[in-house]
Amino acid sequence: MEKEQTLVLIKPDGVKRGLVGEIIRRLESRGLKIVALSMEWPTKEQIDKHYPKTRKWIEGLGKNTAKSYKEFNIPSTLLEDYGTDNLHEIGKKVREWLIEFIISGPIVKMVVQGLHAIKMVRKIVGPTVPAFAEVGTIRGDFSIDSPDLANIKRRAVHNLIHASGNKEEAEYEISHWFTKEELNSYSTIHEQFMTQERNQ
Repeated sequence: MEKEQTLVLIKPDGVKRGLVGEIIRRLESRGLKIVALSMEWPTKEQIDKHYPKTRKWIEGLGKNTAKSYKEFNIPSTLLEDYGTDNLHEIGKKVREWLIEFIISGPIVKMVVQGLHAIKMVRKIVGPTVPAFAEVGTIRGDFSIDSPDLANIKRRAVHNLIHASGNKEEAEYEISHWFTKEELNSYSTIHEQFMTQERNQ
């Protein structure tokens, strides 16, 4: 459990707003550690391989879009805005917007390791939709975007950060962005303290 790893991407909006240091600080202050870290301007091919292409995942994007229309009382309909009400087709369009957004600037990619790292990081980051993220989370404190505005502008929601959703995602995403040689192994003071507590 202590060696569980997850992938975190600080998206172009997080980089351009100068939040890289703050995001890393929040992760480390929770007792998590960074075992790989770098900045790059990703290619379309890299991001296309990062996001799943399964029908289930793409339809999930469509369902989330339809849900946001109801929750934000968007006056127009999916058919009016997307030319279809087919959730899979809508999801494909949203996926395209995600790719366009992530390749619009440099990102910071990192592998975060620690106790229940996947759940912990997502808890620190907050829900995907910034409006639903509580104060104290990264998105709740710093993200000012919303699905209704993003839909009007025909773009992805700018929510600062990506974090793997589960173990399978984390394993795939880490191997996609980093080689095994780029992952570092070391002990933090926090880990040493926890080990001492167990041995007493």
